[in-house]
Amino acid sequence: MISSAEYAGAYATELEAATAGDRTAGGISQKVLFRHRGTIELTPDQLVLNDWSVGRPLRLPRSAVLGITRTYTDLYGRFIGGLLNSGKPLIVDTTEGRLYLLIDHRGFMETNRNKAWEEAIRAWLA
Repeated sequence: MISSAEYAGAYATELEAATAGDRTAGGISQKVLFRHRGTIELTPDQLVLNDWSVGRPLRLPRSAVLGITRTYTDLYGRFIGGLLNSGKPLIVDTTEGRLYLLIDHRGFMETNRNKAWEEAIRAWLA
């Protein structure tokens, strides 16, 4: 079972606030758009995003995870995320807000492990 990996993340509100310049630069480096970075852990009790905010983790118990999907949206589309389905962001609706995550993201090929994490989180929620 998946237990931890590297992530880059952003709240939907942060992506909404991105300027045109940020979006253009995001096509080169996701670090411009996804400013939260650290390790993600799936424990029996929580989904944990370490170092989400100035060294503090974002801890989400099952009750805080309202929904999960993996799709391109207006905030993060194929132009930025790559043409392959493997670049789709993992979108987690939570009581803290909507999160966009790229897990084990590889910039050159615009791939990530979001599909495997989506499946693991769905199983964890069930």
